[in-house]
Amino acid sequence: MAQTNSRINSKSKPSFAPQLSVPATYMRGGTSKGTFFKLSDLPERCQVAGESRDKFLLRVIGSPDPYGKQIDGLGNGSSSTSKTVILSPANDDSHDVNYLFGQVNIAKPMIDWAGNCGNLTAAVGACAINMGLVAADKIANSIDDNTKIGICEVRIWQENIGKTIIAHVPVYKDANDKVQVQETGDFELDGVTFPAAEVKIEFIDPVDATSDMFPTGNLVDDFDVTGCGLNTDSIKATFISAGIPTIFMKAEDLGFTGTELQGDINSDSELLTKLEKIRAAGGVAMGLFKDVSEAQTSQHIPKLAWLGNAQSYTASSGKSVDAGEIDLVVRAMSMGQLHHAMMGTAAVAIAAAATTQGTLVNEAAGGDELTEVRFGHPSGTLLVGGKTELVDGRWQAKKVSMSRSARRIMVGEVFVPADAF
Repeated sequence: MAQTNSRINSKSKPSFAPQLSVPATYMRGGTSKGTFFKLSDLPERCQVAGESRDKFLLRVIGSPDPYGKQIDGLGNGSSSTSKTVILSPANDDSHDVNYLFGQVNIAKPMIDWAGNCGNLTAAVGACAINMGLVAADKIANSIDDNTKIGICEVRIWQENIGKTIIAHVPVYKDANDKVQVQETGDFELDGVTFPAAEVKIEFIDPVDATSDMFPTGNLVDDFDVTGCGLNTDSIKATFISAGIPTIFMKAEDLGFTGTELQGDINSDSELLTKLEKIRAAGGVAMGLFKDVSEAQTSQHIPKLAWLGNAQSYTASSGKSVDAGEIDLVVRAMSMGQLHHAMMGTAAVAIAAAATTQGTLVNEAAGGDELTEVRFGHPSGTLLVGGKTELVDGRWQAKKVSMSRSARRIMVGEVFVPADAF
């Protein structure tokens, strides 16, 4: 008994770490979800890029998780929900907020900071307003005095890719005459169960004037896929860098129809390995990698997509998509899995390629001169618009637009063990 009391009364240092709480907002943006932070709310050592920040965010989301479920964090075991966002005040007067995105790997201790999330972009404007990062007078001036509603144009600096994005966020005055973000509404987005308020997004100059939208210099290439497991060593491909670097191929060249759903792809490990080999080879062809081995540390880019002519199919929700309501079908891989809908950044690439005559995407959509296109994806359809032009022998995308929706799910504090970072 004395020995037991001795253990109870011991003043030795506890062998466990306390939990730290950090303010956070959990939001849906488009067909993705993510955990949003204000930079100044993060622990001081996590306010700069580096190991501490990455470890902190990995623990928040619940990665790395060999079980693939992220049970011990806010991720939900899919690339669409394994995401983090850090917002901070803009560095110049031409923008309202800085937006930094991190794609958290589910199984590996890795965060990819190389690209943007187009879906979560839809939530950035609303979150920035709610976090107090957008000037109060700008928000107030967006309101019509008669209707008590309006649209606040939030200019976003996307830090990962160094681009300007404009979010048109609906706002209103509540019963207490306080300006609020409108989050509910009747806008329906395929891939999202419930309707919400529409948020129009504009990607301004998604391709630098000094960069090549088509990095190989061609609208269509003979893509060397030797050793990738196909029945041929070469297929046609359009390589584009708009929104996010993307490889577009014909569905038939991969043995697909273009109407595949997640269950057709994601449960076939052999097929996934083949697609990853093709993605790695595409990264080399685009100049993103020196060797295919580098693809292992860059799962976020490039994206891999296949397409086909408009055709009828049944979406994952059971909804019928008629060939007459779409221009083409597109399927895209995200972080090694077929996306359940379409990544927002890949939708930018689709818009830019579809509105450029001569690409595989434009050809699948009919080959005409287009300013917008509606494509079919696993969850339904999406309309995107674009404007591209040839300037001094170089293709440029001037603007790409689409409509999404966003909603706060939770605002509070996230807890992280103090020894995790």
